[in-house]
Amino acid sequence: MLADALPESADPDALFTAFAERAAENGLELYPAQEEALIEIVSGANVILSTPTGSGKSLVAAGAHFTALAHGMRSYYTAPIKALVSEKFFALIDEFGADRVGMLTGDSSVNPDAPIICCTAEILANIALRHGAAAEVGQVVMDEFHFYAEPDRGWAWQVPLLELPNTQFVLMSATLGDMSFFEKDLTARTGRATAVVTSAQRPVPLTYRYALTPLHETIEELLGARQEPVYVVHFAQAAAVERAQALMSINVCTRAEKAAIAELIGDFRFAAGFGKALSRMVRHGIGVHHAGMLPKYRRLVEQLAQAGLLKIICGTDTLGVGINVPIRTVVFTGLTKYDGTRVRHVRAREFHQVAGRAGRAGFDTDGYVVVQAPDHVIENAKALAKAGDDPKKKRKIVRKKAPEGFVNWTESTFERLIGAEPEPLTSSFTVSNAMLLNVIARPGNAFTAMRRLLEENHEPRDRQRKHILRAIAMYRALRAAGVVEQLPEPDPDGRIIRLTVDLQFDFALNQPLAPFALAAIELLDTAEPNYPLDVVSIVESVVENPRQILAAQQDKARGEAIAAMKAEGMDYEERMTLIEDVTYPKPLDELLDAAYETYRQGHPWVSDYQPAPKSVVRDMYERAMNFVEFVGYYGVARSEGLVLRYLADVYDTLRHTVPVDAKTTELQDLIEWLGELVRQVDSSLLDEWEALRHPGEAQPSTRPVERGPEPVTRNERAFRVLVRNELFRRVELAARRNYTVLGELSGGWTSADWESAIEPYFDLHDEIGTGPDARGPALLMIDKDEQVWRVRQIFADPQGDHDWGISAEVDLPASDEAGEAVLRITDVGELRSF
Repeated sequence: MLADALPESADPDALFTAFAERAAENGLELYPAQEEALIEIVSGANVILSTPTGSGKSLVAAGAHFTALAHGMRSYYTAPIKALVSEKFFALIDEFGADRVGMLTGDSSVNPDAPIICCTAEILANIALRHGAAAEVGQVVMDEFHFYAEPDRGWAWQVPLLELPNTQFVLMSATLGDMSFFEKDLTARTGRATAVVTSAQRPVPLTYRYALTPLHETIEELLGARQEPVYVVHFAQAAAVERAQALMSINVCTRAEKAAIAELIGDFRFAAGFGKALSRMVRHGIGVHHAGMLPKYRRLVEQLAQAGLLKIICGTDTLGVGINVPIRTVVFTGLTKYDGTRVRHVRAREFHQVAGRAGRAGFDTDGYVVVQAPDHVIENAKALAKAGDDPKKKRKIVRKKAPEGFVNWTESTFERLIGAEPEPLTSSFTVSNAMLLNVIARPGNAFTAMRRLLEENHEPRDRQRKHILRAIAMYRALRAAGVVEQLPEPDPDGRIIRLTVDLQFDFALNQPLAPFALAAIELLDTAEPNYPLDVVSIVESVVENPRQILAAQQDKARGEAIAAMKAEGMDYEERMTLIEDVTYPKPLDELLDAAYETYRQGHPWVSDYQPAPKSVVRDMYERAMNFVEFVGYYGVARSEGLVLRYLADVYDTLRHTVPVDAKTTELQDLIEWLGELVRQVDSSLLDEWEALRHPGEAQPSTRPVERGPEPVTRNERAFRVLVRNELFRRVELAARRNYTVLGELSGGWTSADWESAIEPYFDLHDEIGTGPDARGPALLMIDKDEQVWRVRQIFADPQGDHDWGISAEVDLPASDEAGEAVLRITDVGELRSF
C-alpha cells in the first residue's frame, strides 16, 4: 500500500524519493513529465499537467495525495462524472486504505472526514462557496480540467480557483491548449509558483492514416495486421449498434477465442431485446459500448476487452472521458457530429481526446488512428482505381456527389486536426441563487465576498456586469421573501446579513427540488386510491428529464392521436394543427404548477429550477409492464441504460425523500417493486450503492463478470407486486379485447384461447374495470406453496359481482431463474373454487 511508504519527514527530497522508490518496486519507471510534475508538487507549487492520454497522470495524482498526507493536509480529487469519481474512490482505497479515503457526490457520502476526498466538481465548488478561504482544502487535484469550458458546468471548475487561495492546485487533462493565463492567474491568487508541465511525446507513438477503402475492408486490413483491439467511433448510439451488427459478417475470432469468450461470459444473464443481440455480437468477438447501454453490459464489454477477447468495439465518442477499455487502434467513421443544434466538424480537443485512447502503455509499441473518408469519396476513389490509367474510362466516370446537407470532411480536415492545438479554454461562469445563498451562509461580510467573486472571475467585463445585475436581482428577491435579513450590526462571525433558513450540505446538488416535493406530498390525501401513484408523480417531477424516453412517449401519443383523428375524418391541416398540443403524459400538471408558484414565494431560490411533470415509473406501473415490455413498447432499446438509471434515481429519491409517515402500505409496496425491478434488470447500480456504504468489501470495478442478482422471490413483498402486475397486464389487455398481444405473452394460452374465454364475459358486462380499485389487493387472491403460488386476479365488473377472473400458477424456481414472475395460465372465466 502506497501509504506505507510515507517518510517520517515531509522534506521535498524525502517525499520524492519515497514515492519514486515505491513506484519502482511496482515496476513503474517515471516518465520525464511525471518526474517534473512530482518534483514541483512536493516543492509546494501548483501544477498544470498537460500530457497525452496514457502518459501516467493518475500516478501524478497519487503522488499529490501522497504529498498532502505527509503534510497533514486534506486533499480533494475531482472528476466530471460520478462514475469516474466512484472508480477513483476504489482505486485510492487500494493505494491508501479505506480509512484514509472518502467520497462525496451529492448522492453518496462515504467517510466524509477522511484526509483524501473524491468528489464531483460541483461538490468542491459548493464547499468553496460555503467556506471560502477558510475551507479545509489543502490540495485539489482536478482531473479532466478541460470541462472548465463546458457551458452548463464550467462554473464548478472555476469557482475553486477563485475561492480557495490557500490551496495547492494540480490541474490535469490531455487536451488543455495554451495555459499561460491560468499559470499567471493561479500564481497571483495563491501566492505559489505555478509550473506548466507539458509533453507532446506519448509513451506509445501514434500512426495516422486516412482510409479510402470501405469500412469493412479497413477493419479486415487492421485485423490482418494484428492492430486490434479496434475501437470504431461513431457520433450516434444507433449508428454504433448498426455498425456492430453489420460487422458480424467478418470472422474476427478463432474457435478457441470464441470458446474463451463463452467461458468468461458463463451464466451472465442477457435480457430480451438488445441483450440477446449483444450476446450474439460479443460471442463473435465484437463489442458495443455507449452511454445508453445497461451498466452491466458496458462492464461485460470492458471485462472481455481487458481479457483481450474482443477484437472490435463499436461505440460513441464518450470513450474520451475515462472509459476503461484497452484500445490499440481508433477508427473514426467521420469527422462531423451533431451537437444538439447543428452538424459541425469535430473540434481539435474532441479529436485528440478520442484519438489519444489508441495505444496501451505497457502493452503496445504503437497506436493507430484511422479516419474513414466520406462514403461518396470512397466510391469515387474506387471508380478511379478501376479505370486505371485509361483517360477515356476516367472521363466516363460519373462522380458521386455528397448527399444534400452533408457537412463534408477531407484528408486536409484530418491533417489539420492532427496538428491543431486544443482550443483555448473559455470561461463559463454563471450566477445562481444557490451560489448566492452559499456565500451568504459563510462567516464574514457576504457583500464583500460576493463582490470579489463577481468582479474577479475570468469573465470579460461586459459579462461581469450582467452577472452583477443578476445577483442584485436575486438578492432583492431573497430579501423580499424573508429568506435573508440584514443585521443591525455584525454578528460574532462578522456577518451583516444572514439566512433565516438552514441549508443542507448538498444544497442544490441532489434533486434540488426535493424540499418542494415534500411540501407537495403534504397536499395529497393518503386515503385516495391514487395516492401511491400521485406520490410517484411528484417525485418524478423533480428528477432529471430522460429526454429519449419522453420523446418516445410523445411520438407514441401523437401516433395514436393521428390515427384517432383520421378515423374521425379530420383533414391533414387540422390534424397537423391539433397534433402540436399532444405531448408525453404529465400527471398532476396543474396541481404541481400551482403548488410551485405558492412554494417559490417563500423559497425564491427554487426559481433556478422548474418541476417537470412526467410519467415513466407511473406509466410502467399503470400499464403493468416489466422493463423489457416497457422498453419494447416505446422502442427505446438503444437507451435502456438511460431508462434504468432514471428508474434507479426515482427509486432512490422515493426511499430517501418521502417521510416514513407518508409511506402507506400501498406506497411501500410500490417502492419495493421498483427496487426489485431495478435489481433484477441490472443489480450493479444498487450493488454500487451498497459497495459505497461498505468500501472495505467487494468493489464493482474489480468484480468478475456478473452472475446475476439475488433470487427475485427473496423479497416476497416486491415479488407479490410483480405477480400482481403480470396478472393486471392481462386484465388491461382483456379489457381492450387485445387478444393478439395476450396470445404473445407467456403463460401457455393462444390468442384464440383468450378470445373464447373472454367474450362470454362481455355478453354479461359492458367493461372490465382498470382503475385503482381494480388493481388493488382486495381483488388478488394468493395461495402460497413452497414451489408454486396459485393466484386469482378478479375482474372489477360494473355490477361489483366479482365473479370473473384469471387463475394462474406462479413457478417460483423458474421466476428466480428468469428474474421476473413466471406464470402459467390455468383458467379464465367465472369464479370457481380456489
